[in-house]
Amino acid sequence: MWSELHITATPQLSLSISPHVTALAWLADALAGRRRGLPDLWRKAIGARVSRLGHQAVRPLAAPGAAAGPDCLVPRLPSEGDASMHDQLAALRDMPPDRLVRDLEQAFGTGPLPVQWRSAAERPRQWLHGYAGAVADVWSIAEPLWKRARALLDREIARVGVATVRGGPELVLGALSDRIACTERGLRINGLDGGRHDLGGRRIVLVPMLAGKDAVIAGLDGSDAVWIAYPVPGAQTLWSRPAAPAHDELSALMGPVRADLLCAIGRPMTMSMLAADMKITPSSITYHCDRLRDARLITKERRGREVWVGRTRRAEELLELYHRR
Repeated sequence: MWSELHITATPQLSLSISPHVTALAWLADALAGRRRGLPDLWRKAIGARVSRLGHQAVRPLAAPGAAAGPDCLVPRLPSEGDASMHDQLAALRDMPPDRLVRDLEQAFGTGPLPVQWRSAAERPRQWLHGYAGAVADVWSIAEPLWKRARALLDREIARVGVATVRGGPELVLGALSDRIACTERGLRINGLDGGRHDLGGRRIVLVPMLAGKDAVIAGLDGSDAVWIAYPVPGAQTLWSRPAAPAHDELSALMGPVRADLLCAIGRPMTMSMLAADMKITPSSITYHCDRLRDARLITKERRGREVWVGRTRRAEELLELYHRR
């Protein structure tokens, strides 16, 4: 299913650092069967660490085709600003059971609840205790890696900030995830509730996660803002080695590989020529060039067996803006 976020004007972007959303993504990937690219090593560690009650609490997230859940899965919303894991866990542990029941009714209506959530509604205190415990268990595994991600998160803050100041939010929105498509009408997000949402005058709050490459979580119903959580660029490098910071503003905006690719295409050239020049595998060149084409920064044209790429006028203006050639 696809959810559509209809955008009619340049959106206002902000960014929230909310590690609880990372913990939720890890729980969904490791325990709920929603595999989104988390390495097996970490999935197995989570499965072994989380208690039996925690496994039971996460089980509703595993229902086939069910993308919606109660708001209390993320008690301190990213749209309210940064939220520490300590604050999120405190909010979960102090949450009255009737809050869970109200959130379930809001998420699924006043009719019969989906079967996977009925036991939670019948024993809300037990569910909240199990879910809070599962989040805490996951965080005990994820926290060291999260601390190592500081450079990546700082780079992402800079990237979003540059896009906001320079007036190019579509460059950020179009490169959040392969599961998020930036169209003329707005954003289409794969795997959510399948509904249509109008952004109107609301803000878009971006929430970088340290998660598998296909992980996306979103809240599109807020009155003042919507939030979209996505893998922080470069997250995959952290599973094996620390990340390095970006080297300039253009790299902070679109990532160092795509910035260098865009600069390398000073004249039309074939994909194979570009791969050889950049010393990058053809599959990686294809992936990054597709993202640049989606952002309307390059063109691709097949001539016989070769695919030729060239910069667009939009790309030339962007490079001029950042003084990169």
